[in-house]
Amino acid sequence: MQISFPEFPMPPRRHTRRVRMTRYDLEFSSDAAISIQSMNNCPASDIEANLDQLARLKAAGCDLSRIAVPDRASLSSLERIVARSPLPLVADIHFDANLALGALEAGCPKIRINPGNIRLDKLEEIAKKAKSCGAVIRVGVNSGSIRPALRREYGAFSAIALARTGLEAAERLEFAGFDQIVLSLKSSDPWTCIQAYRYVADHCDYPLHLGVTEAGTVNEGLARSAVGIGCLLSEGIGDTVRVSLTADPVEEIRAAKAILKSLHLRQGVELVSCPTCGRTEVKLSELAGRIEARLSELDLNIRVAVMGCRVNGPGEARDCDLGIAGGQGEYLLFLRGEVVSKVPEAEAEDALFRLIDEHFRKEA
Repeated sequence: MQISFPEFPMPPRRHTRRVRMTRYDLEFSSDAAISIQSMNNCPASDIEANLDQLARLKAAGCDLSRIAVPDRASLSSLERIVARSPLPLVADIHFDANLALGALEAGCPKIRINPGNIRLDKLEEIAKKAKSCGAVIRVGVNSGSIRPALRREYGAFSAIALARTGLEAAERLEFAGFDQIVLSLKSSDPWTCIQAYRYVADHCDYPLHLGVTEAGTVNEGLARSAVGIGCLLSEGIGDTVRVSLTADPVEEIRAAKAILKSLHLRQGVELVSCPTCGRTEVKLSELAGRIEARLSELDLNIRVAVMGCRVNGPGEARDCDLGIAGGQGEYLLFLRGEVVSKVPEAEAEDALFRLIDEHFRKEA
C-alpha cells in the first residue's frame, strides 16, 4: 500500500508596510522579495577599496550594503562613495545624531540609527531630514546597547528590552511624521533574537531586518545565523536579512542565499551532496567542492545532486533536475529523473556540466 503524506506549506509572509528606496527601486515589505544585505569592512576614507568591495558584493548577489560612518571626516568620503556605488548604501550611525543628518545630506538613501546610543530627543530632527530626502531609516538595536531604563526594568540582554527599545524609537519617528522605517533587533544569541522578533511581529507592521549579530567565523556564524534567521523565516517573519560573519563580506552573501534557498524563498542553483561514509567508493569530497565552485558562477534555477554510493545516491539524483551518482570508479548521470549515461570517474564533472550546457543554459 502506498502511503501519502500531506504537504505542510510554509505560512504566508507576515504583512508589513511598504518601505521603499525609491531611487533604487528597492522595496522592503511582505509584497517584495526578501533582500540580502552585507556590510563593508573598509574604512570610509578608503574610497576605492569600498567601491571594489561593493562591486564584488553586487556580483555575489547582494542587494544593498552598509558602511560605517564613525566621524565627520567620513562624510565627504561617503558622499563620493554614494555617487559611484553599484549598490544602494546604508550609513551606519552611532552616538552622534549630526552624523545621521550629514549622511542624509551626502545622499545616502538609507541610514541605520541605534536608539541605544543616540539621543532620542534628536530623532524628530533626523525624521524630518530623512523625509525631505526621501530616505529610509533602519532602527537597529543590539543587545549590547539596550536603553538603560529598559535594561533595568527587564534585565540585561532581555528579548523584551531589545524589542521595546526598537519599538519606542520607531514610535518617536512616527510621531514626527516619518513612516519609512525598517526595524532590526540583534543579539549574538539566536534564541534571544527569535523571541524579540516574534514580539515585535505581533506589535507592529514594520518590515523586519533579520540577523544574529557577532555570530562568529564562517562555520560557527553560519550555523547560528541559520538557526536564528531560518527559524523566523519559516514562520513568515522577515523582509531582509544579513548573515554577520567574521570573514570576507562576500561570504555573507553566499550564506544568506543558501539559507533563503533552503526554505524555497529564493531561486538559484542548489547543490545536494551526500555526507560520505564507509560505502563511498569514489573521491566525492574533492569532486563536490569543484562542482560547487563552478555552480556558484551560474545564474540558473536548478537542483543538482552529487552522490557517492549506490544506497541513496540514485534516488536522490533522480529527485533533482540532474545529477551524478558514483560507485566503483564510475558515475551514472541523471537528467530529470532518468539515467542518460555512464562515465568513468575522471569524466564525471565535465559530463555533468555538458548536461547543464545542453539542457539548462538554453532554457535560461
